[in-house]
Amino acid sequence: MQLNLTLICFVFGGFLPDAAARREQMDTGQCDLPRSQGELNSFLWTIRRDPPAYLFGTIHVPYTRVWDFIPDNSKAAFHASSSVYFELDLTDPYTISGLASCQMLPHGENLQDVLPRELYRRLKRHLDYIKLMLPHWMTPDQRGKGLYADYLFNAIAGNWERKRPVWVMLMVNSLTETDIRSRGVPVLDLYLAQEAERMKKTTGAVERVEEQCHPLNGLNFSQVLFALNQTLLQHESLRAGSLQAPYTTEDLIKHYNCGDLNAVIFNHDTSQVPNFINTTLPPHEQVTAQEIDSYFRQELIYKRNERMGKRVMALLRENTDKSFFFAFGAGHFLGNNTVIDVLRQAGFEVEHTPPGQPIGNTTTLPSYIRITNGYITVKPPIWISNRLDQRPRSDRPSQPQPTSSASVSLLWPSITSPLCMAIASFLLNLLQPS
Repeated sequence: MQLNLTLICFVFGGFLPDAAARREQMDTGQCDLPRSQGELNSFLWTIRRDPPAYLFGTIHVPYTRVWDFIPDNSKAAFHASSSVYFELDLTDPYTISGLASCQMLPHGENLQDVLPRELYRRLKRHLDYIKLMLPHWMTPDQRGKGLYADYLFNAIAGNWERKRPVWVMLMVNSLTETDIRSRGVPVLDLYLAQEAERMKKTTGAVERVEEQCHPLNGLNFSQVLFALNQTLLQHESLRAGSLQAPYTTEDLIKHYNCGDLNAVIFNHDTSQVPNFINTTLPPHEQVTAQEIDSYFRQELIYKRNERMGKRVMALLRENTDKSFFFAFGAGHFLGNNTVIDVLRQAGFEVEHTPPGQPIGNTTTLPSYIRITNGYITVKPPIWISNRLDQRPRSDRPSQPQPTSSASVSLLWPSITSPLCMAIASFLLNLLQPS
């Protein structure tokens, strides 16, 4: 499948701004920028190893909306890591081609052939409204880049009649004034991927396209119709002014910037699907909504967390001499059954890294003490081994011995203090609730 790379980048917010644009004042959302690093929120975790590895929680919004709120030590961890891994590699055209292919109806079918007639008419009417409003929603900056409303509509909604209904539902959710106005700036994940490539870092992904596509395509047809209908009802009510959106991209940005570690908010960003549970629904529709929510939570969050955690472990174990920075949606690190839980259960020591804390191992251990995958290995100096050796002295190899009790008292603290700190830290993390 031939894809226009400019179109691909635009659909995923992929125009990399030039240096002048990066220096422009960034939109910081609905809260003030804290005066000190210590007041910022941190979505960085450190995996204790040598060299260290990092987990960083992102959100799928333009990076300019959150960049100033990301602590300096999170940015330093990114710069210090030789390898950067993401969920998917959105800089790879084959990834984008695979995502496009999995969205299409099979056997050349058309959406008009599979949807109930009235639902199709409502969908077409709503998309006609979006196309009419796009020129009014676009920003002067977007027009200044030479973008036109028709081009923008086709970039997002082109070929919509050939797409599976579940992907059309997601498309409708992305066609809001706020989201349209943000098009043209890379989302945080993509910006980091572009920066990693520019800095010649090793980049990669822990998931394959089909592993994200198949769960979405796995809903049964009645569930898909329910989801699309509910999505259209919500947007029709928003257009009529009879409903205020309960959760928007602006809410997500505010929670990320202002330090509210709300797993519910971020899990919906991670799964990329709306929440259909509504107490105003009839009982039978509430059951359907609960089934869809449970399905997505299991397939798009919990199962993916397990798979992603195992692949992170494999990379760490196969590349013990490399430093890593794993940038995944923040929802994969918050709540229950997270990627962090998977790593801890396998014996890795994972610590939240608050803003202002230096990156890397916080304690410099002697060469004979190593922390690897959460386990402490001690190879004491030979003179300590000899002191513990109970064989007669004549049977032991001749080795230099401390010449006085003063020498012993100077040597012991250098061994026991870091070791005790390392063991204490290790035990505290074992006892800390996940």
